[in-house]
Amino acid sequence: MAFRNHSTITEFILLGLSADPNIQVLLFVLFLMIYLLTLMGNLMMILVIHTDSKLHTPMYYFLSHLSFQDLFYSSVTVPKMLENLLSQRKTISVEGCLAQVFFVFATTGIEACLLSVMAYDRYAAICHPLLYGQMMSKQLCVRLVWGSWVVAFLDALINILLALNLDFCELQIIHHYSCELPSLFPLSCSDISTNAGMLLCSALLHAIGTCLLIFFSYARIVSTIMSISSTSGRNKAFSTCSSHITAVSLFYGSSVLRYLMPTSGSPLELILSIQYSVITPLVNPLIYSLKNKEVKAALRRMMLRYIQCLR
Repeated sequence: MAFRNHSTITEFILLGLSADPNIQVLLFVLFLMIYLLTLMGNLMMILVIHTDSKLHTPMYYFLSHLSFQDLFYSSVTVPKMLENLLSQRKTISVEGCLAQVFFVFATTGIEACLLSVMAYDRYAAICHPLLYGQMMSKQLCVRLVWGSWVVAFLDALINILLALNLDFCELQIIHHYSCELPSLFPLSCSDISTNAGMLLCSALLHAIGTCLLIFFSYARIVSTIMSISSTSGRNKAFSTCSSHITAVSLFYGSSVLRYLMPTSGSPLELILSIQYSVITPLVNPLIYSLKNKEVKAALRRMMLRYIQCLR
């Protein structure tokens, strides 16, 4: 019964990033390389963390889930984008579009929740080092990760159930390379006030709720670090947070703006969407490996074991 409202429209047209066939070929090669590097980088991060016992700590437990989430995240939109770049009919079914909306929404929420959980982990490690083992027990870490997935999927489910009741008009064109909830509102003939209100609440939940946890965690972290007398001690403490701060800035700077700004099909919308759905999953493994001595050492150990196995 939920899909009867969409009987007059069976598919949408995704305009994508460019109408020029030559540029589309170049974009296909570029985004294919990005996608393959994203898969390789995140799979490598998961493998290193799970095979190296020295990385079996709460911070790397959360990082392995972030890498898995980034794999999931990029796979929701990039394969369909690659298909449409080489296709004459750049279409997606209504059901497929709504499914993509659901998973884009869910993965965005999971990323936000995991980043806030990782901020709390850094707070516990730096501000309460003697109690860190108690504060970040294995049971709590598992609950925080599962809680992130459950909250994000419930939030996405509520929004998609409301979207199922939308009536779509003859206008089928989506000025985007993927289906995102704000992009569907201009295509609807029915009242979208409830949907827009729920979307705003969800965006504020993630923008304010998770951001506040990150902000207060880092406020306490900065206060603790500034009280450290030695310069080397302060630098070491700051270095443990630098990767996370970079990842937070990249993700929140684009995703929050995208979901709070009105839909207009502008190039800025596309840039923001590419930033948090394509670029962030690519650079997260680089951020956490290039800036982290423990990960680099674990990578070297894994490569040495692999070379020894080949001999």
